[in-house]
Amino acid sequence: MINCFGLYPLISAPSTTSCTTHTVKSKQQLATQKSVDLILGYRNPHGYGFSFALRRSLHERVSSRFKCIAVMIDDKSTMSSTEEDFENIGIFHIDPSLKPYKDHFKYRLKRYVDQKKLIEEYEGGLEEFAQGYLKFGFNREEGGLVYREWAPAAQEAQIIGDFNGWDGSNHRMEKNQFGVWSIKIPDADGNPAIPHNSRVKFRFRHGDGVWVDRIPAWIKYATVDPTRFAAPYDGVYWDPPLSERYQFKYPRPPKPKAPRIYEAHVGMSSSEPRINSYREFADEILPRIRANNYNTVQLMAVMEHSYYASFGYHVTNFFAVSSRSGTPEDLKYLIDKAHSLGLQVLMDVIHSHASNNVTDGLNGFDVGQTSEDSYFHTGDRGYHKLWDSRIFNYANWEVLRFLLSNLRWWLEEFKFDGFRFDGVTSMLYHHHGINIGFTGDYNEYFSEATDVDAVVYMMLANCLIHSILPDAIVIAEDVSGMPGLGQPVSDGGIGFDYRLAMAIPDKWIDYLKNKNDYAWSMKEISWSLTNRRYTEKCISYAESHDQAIVGDKTVAFLLMDEEMYSGMSCLADASPIVERGIALHKMIHFITMTLGGEGYLNFMGNEFGHPEWIDFPREGNGWSYEKCRRQWNLVDTDHLRYKFMNAFDRAMNLLDDKFSFLASTKQIVSSVDDENKVIVFERGDLILVFNFHPENTYEGYKVGCDLPGKYRVALDSDAWEFGGRGRVGHDIDHFTSPEGIPGVPETNFNNRPNSFKVLSPTRTCVAYYRVEESQEDSNNSLVGVEETFAAADVAKVLDESAASTEVTKTSGELASVEIEDNNLDKVEETIGVVSAEGEDGSNIEVEETVVAASVGDKPEDADDNLFSL
Repeated sequence: MINCFGLYPLISAPSTTSCTTHTVKSKQQLATQKSVDLILGYRNPHGYGFSFALRRSLHERVSSRFKCIAVMIDDKSTMSSTEEDFENIGIFHIDPSLKPYKDHFKYRLKRYVDQKKLIEEYEGGLEEFAQGYLKFGFNREEGGLVYREWAPAAQEAQIIGDFNGWDGSNHRMEKNQFGVWSIKIPDADGNPAIPHNSRVKFRFRHGDGVWVDRIPAWIKYATVDPTRFAAPYDGVYWDPPLSERYQFKYPRPPKPKAPRIYEAHVGMSSSEPRINSYREFADEILPRIRANNYNTVQLMAVMEHSYYASFGYHVTNFFAVSSRSGTPEDLKYLIDKAHSLGLQVLMDVIHSHASNNVTDGLNGFDVGQTSEDSYFHTGDRGYHKLWDSRIFNYANWEVLRFLLSNLRWWLEEFKFDGFRFDGVTSMLYHHHGINIGFTGDYNEYFSEATDVDAVVYMMLANCLIHSILPDAIVIAEDVSGMPGLGQPVSDGGIGFDYRLAMAIPDKWIDYLKNKNDYAWSMKEISWSLTNRRYTEKCISYAESHDQAIVGDKTVAFLLMDEEMYSGMSCLADASPIVERGIALHKMIHFITMTLGGEGYLNFMGNEFGHPEWIDFPREGNGWSYEKCRRQWNLVDTDHLRYKFMNAFDRAMNLLDDKFSFLASTKQIVSSVDDENKVIVFERGDLILVFNFHPENTYEGYKVGCDLPGKYRVALDSDAWEFGGRGRVGHDIDHFTSPEGIPGVPETNFNNRPNSFKVLSPTRTCVAYYRVEESQEDSNNSLVGVEETFAAADVAKVLDESAASTEVTKTSGELASVEIEDNNLDKVEETIGVVSAEGEDGSNIEVEETVVAASVGDKPEDADDNLFSL
């Protein structure tokens, strides 16, 4: 078991903000999400004092079987660590500018420590506490079936269903002093009284005498009558016989050095206008994902949601697999198949809010009781105005049990490998980020607006997840840029492994919609991609699933629009629009991957530039499934240009497989050439050159590098197999020349001790690798990777992957990184003017700017202009 709280100083510090909100649709309509107005960057805080809101006294209510604590902690409660420990919080060594907010960090750490101590005292520990599904809901006990439900406000309760003809008069439940109702139903002739796969509901009477029927809160499966329009959901008792239970055959794959994530929605993954099944996705789509060299699948809309068009974000039944795509056993088959292919599987988990539905959702248990006796806050605090949904009361003992048990359920029952937490911004603040412009001022993160109850829950959740599964990957979707979100709990952080770099897709949208190609700023692009908090890892992505939803456009759609329907045939010359579109699509995704984070994410279909948006069936489109699909036939058709973008996506991932650049801490931007529209940087062992100029090709363009030697092309977006013109020679050796005085960086070329010259065609990106002596006789170029895969169909990839779950990668991490971080005191030095040889042989003056940053207590062995992750 991992110790999730041992305060000790560790070296870590700031990175960035993000800026997009995911789209959550109300049940009534499919509305476009309102953007949160964000300004990138952080201002240095001024050390304003911090005051605490919503402090409560502790109400302990303990029984021999259920230990219930309605709210959390009194300010005077005992601390399990000394004041000295709280003074020595590691996050302050990482980011000294957080010290003015020490009171905030001490307070929330104290709350976390005390809550964890109470759970250990009354529940036997966090892991045991998170096995609530073994007590609540339906569970087999000796000689019968026991059903328990927490409903403190109910006056009477019954269990009803197919098994008793929906008459609960003979199945009345008993309530204990903590609001937990229970009943034990004896077996009949050795068989369960409630048959597997039969419908059940919880019937109870509330204070005004009215009886209501609700789906059990801990139900494992819920279905709807497909023959009835707008029929309500029913809970289903799911306990298949051993012969029908899916048995996992494959172990979890090893945790990847860096996640390359394929985000997918199972229901809309069919090429036909219908809902796809878990098994069809497993057999038909997973091999595609594996063939494109992703190592992780992130599944959306797994938890049951009655309104399909909510994209899975209005959850009604938190422990139930969405029945639209199949049964729980079918989902297990999918996850096991993914593991057999070496793919880890993450789940999009929604604990930020719950569906407002009453008849088929958790909201149905809220019948006017106090917040302490409900899953949700009462009044305005319990309602999300933008999402039309309910907000959890994270201070409630039974809410903590419910949500933490939910995480353990998905990890252990279905073998998920981690989570992507949705809507974290909404959880972090009482205002939920609605109409808030986050500027980066630390006072925006540490004030009375901070929901400490939710922060403590997320700390407990991350501790639990990594205790159960140490190699789990947990990602936070936060648009605010909360400092410490991606720092370990032991350092005073909230404990996520990664945060989504949400500012990146917004920047690309802005450029593609509002700027012509000549107005693109290389400095701004580079800044947006590298601007992230020091040591807090990010998942970069060029476009989000929100952009694919009706009313918006993907990167490919923004670039090529209607020409995607008429100009994608290889049988005719590409139009200037299509040629530009395919070239920039490759460049945008590749620079986002190589410069934007420590992991990469792509939404299903964007890898080949899917030409149409997603429109879920809803009232506004006549409940049509026509655009709730993915047109795989486009990428499979050999004479269409979609295959070029897909091939480059495949090669990008293979490049990381070979060079592990995403996991490398070496990231140095050596040249940001706004005049020539060129960005040059080093990531891991690679030198990358991006030429965004709409017209200019540069011959003999001088590129700085670290190590001397011979360099060759590793990946070239202009290669024929990627729809390019084949202008870059792949058999050419590029030999370096020394620059300046050894050991004196300011005399070097672009602050690099060596250089070599390259051909850089317009709108291309090329990655170069250094040839080791042992590699002299082998060509490691990946530009022909498509030819390798062209000979092997998807079935072969499936067979080969099933034979071994080992994911092999090369090592080669280097230890230095230059990261532009506006959370740190920064100094810009203009080094001067250097000379580069232009296409026509003339000298081109290039102004170089090097950003040096102050990190507080920097490691002694760190380079003056480099940070060490």
